[in-house]
Amino acid sequence: MIKHVSVLGSTGSVGTQALEICDAYAIQVEAVAAYSNVKLLEEQIRRFRPKAAAIADAARYADLKLAVADCPVTLLSGPESLEEMAATIYADGEMLLNAVVGMAGLKPTLAAIEAGKSIALANKETLVAGGDLVMRRARGKGVSILPVDSEHSAIFQCLSGHNRDNSIHKIILTASGGPFRGMSLEELEKVTPEDALKHPNWSMGRKITIDSATMMNKGLEVIEAVHLFGVTTRQIEIVVHPESVVHSAVEFVDGAVLAQMGMPEMTIPIQYAFSYPDRMPTPVKRLSLTDYGALYFYKPDLEAFGALKACIQAVDVGGLLPAVANGANEAAVPLFLEKRIGFNDIPRLVTGAMDALSASLKEGKYTLEDVVKADRQAREYVWQSVGGQN
Repeated sequence: MIKHVSVLGSTGSVGTQALEICDAYAIQVEAVAAYSNVKLLEEQIRRFRPKAAAIADAARYADLKLAVADCPVTLLSGPESLEEMAATIYADGEMLLNAVVGMAGLKPTLAAIEAGKSIALANKETLVAGGDLVMRRARGKGVSILPVDSEHSAIFQCLSGHNRDNSIHKIILTASGGPFRGMSLEELEKVTPEDALKHPNWSMGRKITIDSATMMNKGLEVIEAVHLFGVTTRQIEIVVHPESVVHSAVEFVDGAVLAQMGMPEMTIPIQYAFSYPDRMPTPVKRLSLTDYGALYFYKPDLEAFGALKACIQAVDVGGLLPAVANGANEAAVPLFLEKRIGFNDIPRLVTGAMDALSASLKEGKYTLEDVVKADRQAREYVWQSVGGQN
């Protein structure tokens, strides 16, 4: 078990669960960071006594400074504070848990890699938008990236002790199907943000919950799996599994299939990243297959859930196109939550941005600046498509 960690996205679902694990195993929390939740961040500062804390929304810095004026903590603010924290502030930390939501997680991941720190990665957009760049730099620095997403942690666990280069036949990536499993494209035209936020299995933030409803989340996970495990999309089978008990599986070249199973919760993948390669006890509810009685598996509907189809196309093309798909989605989801666009407009805008920008994207190796530019262009496409800036 690691002894020191810094947590970016500490007030979110993954971040708060990670801190509970830190408390249970006396892991020193070196730094915490959130976007704007001053109240919870203050509670975390007082409870865990980190050396540093950051709030990405600079407008909330004064509130945080006043709230923790009596605490011996270095405070940072603004979007760049996450990078600064990842690179320098947590010098004693062994690991960075990146649980930031969205594209905002990319720069801190790269900063941590440059600092030579191991990364527990819950921010899938890091590898979606800049996968080639991130993995290239991680290999160059000898930095370990341990997946925290339940599906990628499951695959990682199934591959433990196996040669990835010649033993994988395919990865079986499971999806809950979200709240709209089985609905047609026509039926999805009528769903509301309130409907989409009612996930049947998982408790997550609003953006990730919407991504699950559109199955964009699974598309992002396909892209992430390509980079993490060195496979192609033709080696990834997406299977809708409503019970979320089989978190994912690997079929090997000899026909053997190993699956990682458990209750639908995040404690195990977070803790495994902290304890790898060892395992430690957890208080989570244990899986009883007889309680379930039956588990079900279905093929996804790529026509009804066009965001998933778009992501597969994006990673097949490669380069900066996944960054465009991700950026367009990040711009579209808030518009849907504000009821300015419909549910099916999200995948339409993602596909539209890919079509509009694909010819102008830089080919070959790309830089961080190229990723940022592609992301910005995708967001601008979405905003212009709906009549102005967000």
